[in-house]
Amino acid sequence: MSYYQLKIDTKDSTITGGKYLTPFQRKILQKSLEKDLSDSYRQRIEIMLLADEGKSQTKICQTLGCCAATARHWIHIARTGMAHQWQDCPIGRPKAVNEEYLERLKELITNSPRDYGYAFRRWTATWLQKHLAKEFGIEVSDRHIKRLLKQMGLSTRPQLSNATENSIEQAQDAKILIADLTATISDNSDNSEFLPLNLTK
Repeated sequence: MSYYQLKIDTKDSTITGGKYLTPFQRKILQKSLEKDLSDSYRQRIEIMLLADEGKSQTKICQTLGCCAATARHWIHIARTGMAHQWQDCPIGRPKAVNEEYLERLKELITNSPRDYGYAFRRWTATWLQKHLAKEFGIEVSDRHIKRLLKQMGLSTRPQLSNATENSIEQAQDAKILIADLTATISDNSDNSEFLPLNLTK
C-alpha cells in the first residue's frame, strides 16, 4: 500500500478546496490509486495529491523518497491544471529506433529524395534525420543515422559506377613523363603535327 493510500484510509478522503486540483481531478487521481499501477505512476499521483494539500517539494521528496526533479515536474503539472493527464507521459526512455524505422531508412536511401518532394538529388544524413523525424516523431542525430547506415552496409555517398572506377584505375596506371615529351620533339625532324601560332595583332 502506498503512502497516500494509507493516509486516506485513516482519514476522511473527501478533502475539499485543495491548492491546485479541482474536485474532479482529485477524485480521478484518488480513484486511479486503487488500480494496479507501477510504482512510478503511483508516485506521480501521490506527488500531485500531496502538493494539492500544500506540502512542500522537500516534504514530498522525504515522504515518497523521490528526487527533487520528479517532484518539481509533477507539482508543476498539478499547478498548471493538467493533473488529469498524468498517464500521457510514458515512463522510461522510448526505444528510438525499431525495425520499421530501419526499413524506412533503407527505403529512403535507395530512392531519390526527389521522389519524396525534395529539390536535391542525393540524401544527406541530416535530411534523412529530418524526414524520419517527421514520419516517426523520433529525434536522432545525423551521426546516429550514419552509424545505422554503416551497420546496414549503406552510405549517403554516391557509389562509383564500374566505368568510372575503370577510368580512374587506367589513369593511375598511365605514367607520362615530361622528359619523354621534350625528347620526342627534339628528335623528331618532321614537326608537321605542330601548328605555328602568331600571337601578335
